[in-house]
Amino acid sequence: MYKPKYAENNNEASVMEFISKNSFGIIVSQFGGKVLASHIPFELQGEDKLLGHISRANPQWKNFEIGSEVLVIFNGPHAYISSSWYDHENVPTWNYIAVHVYGTIRIIEGDELLDALKNLLDKFEVTSQHPVSIKGMYVRKSLNGIVGFEISITSMEASYKLS
Repeated sequence: MYKPKYAENNNEASVMEFISKNSFGIIVSQFGGKVLASHIPFELQGEDKLLGHISRANPQWKNFEIGSEVLVIFNGPHAYISSSWYDHENVPTWNYIAVHVYGTIRIIEGDELLDALKNLLDKFEVTSQHPVSIKGMYVRKSLNGIVGFEISITSMEASYKLS
């Protein structure tokens, strides 16, 4: 990730809060000599794990061997900044917040996957007028259609380029 010095954010607590609030990310990996990316929700667990799942029909999961490295990109607000907004001559720019998380991946199944789905559902249903819970759903049958995974975070980079 390109991070101008003035935009670097090395405050781990701030970055973790950002990921928690902007948890729809892009998982990037290699498969068959090609780079693949999928847009999916993630659940941050503690300070060192991300949980997620993708459709079994998505070929990206086929390279999720234990220990293979992946990149997850989290984007936040972004906006064009017109040079007309400055009180001095300058060029236009783009402001944004982005976090790159690197880690190693492993497949999760069974009760571990059910727990991950429950946590994800509970997180996003909390603000619903009529929240649903995994207890009220028959999901075991649906588990055959997804591949769950856990990413052990090895490093993070954050750029908060805000003029």
